[in-house]
Amino acid sequence: MTADRHGHPMTDTGAEAVAQYERALDDLLFFRPQVMASAQSVLVAAPRSPMGHALAAYLGVLGTEEKDAEVARATLAGFRAGLDTGRLTSRERMHLAAAATWLDGDMHGAGRLLGELSVAFPRDALALFAGHQRDFLTGDAQRLRDRVGGALDAWDESDPHHGPLLGMYAFGLEESGHYEHAEQVGLAALARHPRDVWGIHSVVHTYEMRGRFADGLRFLDARTDDWSAGTLLTVHNWWHYALYALETGDTARVLEVYDSALHHDGSADIAMELLDAAALLWRLHLAQNDQSARWARLADAWERRQVGPYYAFNDAHAVMAYVGAGRIEEAQRLVRDREEWLAAEGPGVSNRAMTADIGLPVCRALIAYGQQDFARVTDLLLPVRHRLHTFGGSHAQRDAIQRTLVEAALRAGRSDLARTLLSERIQLRPICPYNWSAKARLEDQLGAPDRAAAARARAAAQASS
Repeated sequence: MTADRHGHPMTDTGAEAVAQYERALDDLLFFRPQVMASAQSVLVAAPRSPMGHALAAYLGVLGTEEKDAEVARATLAGFRAGLDTGRLTSRERMHLAAAATWLDGDMHGAGRLLGELSVAFPRDALALFAGHQRDFLTGDAQRLRDRVGGALDAWDESDPHHGPLLGMYAFGLEESGHYEHAEQVGLAALARHPRDVWGIHSVVHTYEMRGRFADGLRFLDARTDDWSAGTLLTVHNWWHYALYALETGDTARVLEVYDSALHHDGSADIAMELLDAAALLWRLHLAQNDQSARWARLADAWERRQVGPYYAFNDAHAVMAYVGAGRIEEAQRLVRDREEWLAAEGPGVSNRAMTADIGLPVCRALIAYGQQDFARVTDLLLPVRHRLHTFGGSHAQRDAIQRTLVEAALRAGRSDLARTLLSERIQLRPICPYNWSAKARLEDQLGAPDRAAAARARAAAQASS
């Protein structure tokens, strides 16, 4: 029986297919667009390869695209029909079970199975990568950190995949609040592989969370050739660049990035890119910056997708687009569709709780914001603001919702709440221009302008530019 380079046996996978598998795994870890083709090459060379089918199945769910998952689910079911699992290794059986569980909608069950797999086989990079992405998609910061951290001791630092594992670990550290350590680990990953775009992304997050926007721009500008084109994370990293520019007050640069990278005539209507576009425009919307033409094009793109209740985090961003475009009825229609689905859907699908507990309250709040019912926005978001992570995404992504609550509290005249929310934000990111400008607006509303807050707003803006 053949084996991968770590000595894991691979059933019904000849030497050529193993080489194709290793190539596909490398493409996956470095977010190369050719990963889909290289994964297919494994199955061309070995149509009955369990690991080839597991890889293809994971690719069907990682993009949070319902149609891709449906195809992958049917393909994996066809492979498993009549499969003699007794011939497979325990690792292969665990992978197929985890992939099938995820494709059936149980993301949390898949995460547990992948965790067991990584305990038994800590040098299985596919299990670590799939588990890491599952943790991100469910907002599970502790597992995002510890899943990889718990396996790193088994890896030799000279292994070519040790670098991307460090990049993954850096992201887990950042989402868990260990910003300085995360930056150091992320930079260590990039010292090994400068084009490790997940490692770049991890370091970028550490600057975002500390309000180091000028450092973030300098970091990305210095590495433009490594991240700005030709990767599966290109759009997302440009989104981070635009967030930095927005904080420094360079709206012209923000819109230039939006039009050239985030959403344009050549953009694909895929969820992971459309949600970045929506999240950026929503921040401009909160700042009362009218982008009606861009909103209309983006809402059209979301409407073209015609997807069902697959991932609540995506639904919230679709609603942002509809509300931003003034299409309240379309946003309400999406909410009604999800309500009907919840009434019929049974347990076992992770998105059920994600939609019921967080997704729908957030969508309703976004609609209320579009209707300028700011008191309702605060009433909807306040109970869920400390649980937003349970419907996925990163702290940086979910901050669009947190800012919506701040803005709604300000506009509803809930001054005590607004003061509390802003105090929380300022303690965490004292040099964030948004926090101080919102604080100055609050004091101005109260008729007692806080000159210190205004001065801090100016200082924060200067520090970020």
